[in-house]
Amino acid sequence: MSHTYANNFIHCVFSTKDRRPLISAERTEDLYAYLGGISRGKGFPLTATGGTANHVHLLFTLPADFTLAHAVQKLKGNSSRWMGPGFSWQEGYGAFSVSASQVEVVREYIRNQEEHHRKRNFEEEFTSLLRNCGIAYDERYVFG
Repeated sequence: MSHTYANNFIHCVFSTKDRRPLISAERTEDLYAYLGGISRGKGFPLTATGGTANHVHLLFTLPADFTLAHAVQKLKGNSSRWMGPGFSWQEGYGAFSVSASQVEVVREYIRNQEEHHRKRNFEEEFTSLLRNCGIAYDERYVFG
């Protein structure tokens, strides 16, 4: 085959260092716009952003020639510097593949984060994502 075809939707989740509430409501939209600018500039456009004061959810399309680790490093590194002194993201992240048929469902889930977190906290949400995606984990080490 002489061409490469890929349609890799990724639902990526990462939190602030120690899950502290460092993302103020006043900066949320600017942060999402900045993350969108990073992703567009690097060639993996965001299709949804959401989160709360201590974490973000992103849905993006990962090109065949771009590694997931590189994409997340660009997003976290650049946005952390942009947010300024005293701000940092956690060391790791969660990344979940999304079927094309489920993109709209995930997009809505990401856009409604504030509502979801009235019912459960980030830790409960993240471990639920891990379980639902069949990812084995040791609860002692998930959050550092």
